[in-house]
Amino acid sequence: MQRFRTVEPLEYYRRFLKENCRPDGRELGEFRTTTVNIGSISTADGSALVKLGNTTVICGVKAEFAVPPTDAPGKGCGVFLSVPNVDLPPLCSSRFHSGPPGEEAQVASQFIADVIENSQIIQKEDLCISSGKLAWVLYCDLICLDYDGNILDACTFALLAALKNVQLPEVSINEETSLAEVNLKKKSFLNIRTHPVATSFAVFDDTLLIVDPTGEEERLATGTLTVVMEEEGRLSCLHKPGGNGLTGAKLQDCMSRAVTKHKEVKTLMDEVIKSMKPK
Repeated sequence: MQRFRTVEPLEYYRRFLKENCRPDGRELGEFRTTTVNIGSISTADGSALVKLGNTTVICGVKAEFAVPPTDAPGKGCGVFLSVPNVDLPPLCSSRFHSGPPGEEAQVASQFIADVIENSQIIQKEDLCISSGKLAWVLYCDLICLDYDGNILDACTFALLAALKNVQLPEVSINEETSLAEVNLKKKSFLNIRTHPVATSFAVFDDTLLIVDPTGEEERLATGTLTVVMEEEGRLSCLHKPGGNGLTGAKLQDCMSRAVTKHKEVKTLMDEVIKSMKPK
């Protein structure tokens, strides 16, 4: 059976899909177990480690001062994130190599940047320290430690959890010296306005949808689709890199599943954050 899987992997999968199941034992609409650990990196201002089945992603957020550009919207407070960086190093999978970021890493980085922009997860005004003079800039680095497909869902969850872990110190501007004075004893969490959650699907033979695809399933699929949902079933963005189009009914089915996944992820994250707070 293993030899058949190696020689004819697609036909091997089709035999399982006809029975509405997958080689790893999951049903077509079943997600892998998801876990999150918040505050994983002590040297970061916020961090989180997310495991989605065998896919593991860690996100670290570093906050620094920056002078807002004079033409920035929001009364000169327009600084948020540098372009987030998603790193897929060779240590996470043999499919990736050393050197400049490959196409998949670049696509993932742009996807995360689009999620941040579309969802308005943090308003730029919330990072303003002194209008037109000083603001926070957040640098977000996401590193895949173990790759087994669905990197977009894992990265989106890790970013959101890391941002919810960020605490920024109180900062004021000394009127006499015009220098920033930092009070490390008084910190506050970021004002997270929305909670975008990504749900990815793989399309087999242009008709059959499976959720949370593994790396092998992504390679065999004829297309993929990622739906990003916010609270109350609001659609943040759709990501479909190529492949044939989906019918309206199948797209609606994907969105319904994404709404359910959003509730599950939000509940999981709230429970983890609540368990970390001192009683």
